[in-house]
Order: sequence, then structure tokens, then C-alpha cells
Amino acid sequence: MLSNRMRQSGVTLIEMLVAISIVATLMVLALPNMSTWLNNAQIRTTGETLLAGINVARTEALRRNAVVRFQLTNSLDSACTLSATGTSWVVSLGNPAGLCDKAPAGQTDPDPPSATDPKIIQKRSGAEGSRLAEVTATGSSTLYFIGLGRLTSPLGAPNITEINITNPVGGSCQHVDVANGTMRCLRITISTGGQIKMCDPAVLVATDPRFC
Repeated sequence: MLSNRMRQSGVTLIEMLVAISIVATLMVLALPNMSTWLNNAQIRTTGETLLAGINVARTEALRRNAVVRFQLTNSLDSACTLSATGTSWVVSLGNPAGLCDKAPAGQTDPDPPSATDPKIIQKRSGAEGSRLAEVTATGSSTLYFIGLGRLTSPLGAPNITEINITNPVGGSCQHVDVANGTMRCLRITISTGGQIKMCDPAVLVATDPRFC
């Protein structure tokens, strides 16, 4: 009798196969949502790091009472160029083109930038955790902040007015293709007064804080 009870309390092979099939089905159903979430996360990560870099430039301009630049670059090596579609960025006192491999200068370094040292304050590679995200800046590849925290235009140089962050690998933006768009793309706007905002172009209600 005891042996019969033990056999009855066990799990049969058929029951185990059914359980595995149910779990596998649930995983297959959840996979598209997980993939979309991960692709959207790359947009969010890129947006937040760009926003952080711009804020560093503005803060350093206020602290130093000097012109500080935020630049989008195509890489962080010695062959780097400024690019409106660059996902890497450099905050510096001078032009870092061809010098992005330089180590950041000291926070209290009093020397001005030179042709061989742009006095890099901070930098970040676009490959760090957000390699699928794409960036498109409008107006320029650079922001110039002055000591008042406002934008300036040295020798008439233009400034970035907005930065759009997308992830074409994950799908089209919702505000571009309402019927089929899956990505919650982001936009960073910068006013001449130095106000910086990250928003969602898909939001259409003006009272929504995410509205652009």
C-alpha cells in the first residue's frame, strides 16, 4: 500500500511534458514584448547619457565662467570627427576633432585649450550599452555654453537645436508611423537661453510633461 501511495504522489512523464510545453508557450508569447522593451531601453539610455553630457557642459560653463563645448563625435579615438549623427560625445574647452583620445584634463586646470590639447572635461562612447540607438542632431554637432549658462555662437558658429534618438533596428518611431511604429523615440531640445528638455515626439497633448 505504501508503495502504491508513493507512485501516485509522483509526477508522470506526460504531466512534466505538458508543464514544459506551457512554459515554452508563455516564453514565446512574451519574447516580442521583451525584445521591444530592450530596444526601447537603448533609446532611453542614449537619451539620458546625452542629457547628462549636455548638463555637464552647461554646469562647467557656469562653474568656470568660460565657454564650454558639448560635441557629438563619431568615435573617441585619434581619428574622431565632429558629427551630427555621432553617438559618442565630448565635453571640452576646445575643439576635440582628432584629439578625442586625450585624457580628461583636471577640473581646475587653468590652461586654455590648444591645437594639441582641447582640455577634455568628460567624454562617453556611444557603444557603451546603447549600440543600436541612432542620433540625429539638427543645426550643428556642437553646443557652446557661456558662463551665464546660455548658448553662444563664437564667430557665428551654429548650435544644436534638437537631437532625435531612434532605434531603426527595433522598428519605426510611433510618431512617424502611427499604424506600425513600435519604438518610443525621444528628442532633446535646447533653447538659446540654455534650457534643456528631453521629450517624446509621439505625445500630442500639450499639457503632458513629455510633450515636445
